[in-house]
Amino acid sequence: MPEIHHTDLLVVGAGPAGYTAAIYAARASLKPILVTGMQPGGQLTITTDVENYPGFATPVQGPWLMEQMRAQAEHVGTQLVYDLIVRADLKNGPGPDGYFRLVGDSGDEFRARTVVIATGAQAKWLGLESEKRLQRGGVSACATCDGFFYRGKTVAVIGGGNTAVEEGLYLTHHADKVHLIHRRDSLRAERILQERLFSNPKIEVHWNQAVEEILGSGEPEVVCGVALKDTQTGALSKLDVDGVFVAIGHTPNAGPFRHEVACDSDGYILTESSGTETSVKGVFAAGDIQDRIFRQAVTAAGTGCMAALEAERYLSGIPAMTKT
Repeated sequence: MPEIHHTDLLVVGAGPAGYTAAIYAARASLKPILVTGMQPGGQLTITTDVENYPGFATPVQGPWLMEQMRAQAEHVGTQLVYDLIVRADLKNGPGPDGYFRLVGDSGDEFRARTVVIATGAQAKWLGLESEKRLQRGGVSACATCDGFFYRGKTVAVIGGGNTAVEEGLYLTHHADKVHLIHRRDSLRAERILQERLFSNPKIEVHWNQAVEEILGSGEPEVVCGVALKDTQTGALSKLDVDGVFVAIGHTPNAGPFRHEVACDSDGYILTESSGTETSVKGVFAAGDIQDRIFRQAVTAAGTGCMAALEAERYLSGIPAMTKT
């Protein structure tokens, strides 16, 4: 039978932002409930070596780091519920009893005085089998996260928008050679970014080229190249590279919140410039669902902390409610 859960603070999403929000909320005696969603741990569950998260002198595994965050959240008093929120009634504010209502895929109803949305964003992928197979062997969607591992090597960046150009420029600080592969004959990126790209001697642009396959070798298998097809002539070619960065954008996991709080045209939740409050009082957003620029575990954790503290302050001005 479906259950009804009551909480002062409901966290939706189990990535760095969600776990951090839950940790701070639990320490504030808010007895938070965290609904994990489809991918507990978020993007870090497909990340191998994490070398830029503060506190670790040597690289740690992404899944391990998320397991530690989960354990800490539970240790301080967070209740984890393995469910997926499929409906949220937020835009009209809390009900007469002071609670927002959300419904899980299980049928369970969650009644919360405040809500932190931390559902993250998913990198867009090419959809190749080899791309998925090699995600732990040299295929990445985050140059800031993984560029360090390609010092002195050759990499490929796939895409033609701002993200691809920014990733390519960043990678020149580590790699000796960066190949930008774009399926069209012009870039969509801002003009100033294009100028920086074209003037960088480490970057070579390959126009009208589509990636047919990402090539791997060795045991364990790692990236050794990309197979390309000319989008105009159909000619096939091969490019030897040590790593591939897919930079064709991200999709925010707005789900049932898309029409409940204000979002931008791409679906990222809009928050106050100096905080995490959304267009609905008592509803906050943290992590990649509201951050289309940095998308780092440490910045997600920071906004998770902010969201919990803001929720606590919001609750301090509300009289205690009686469960119904």
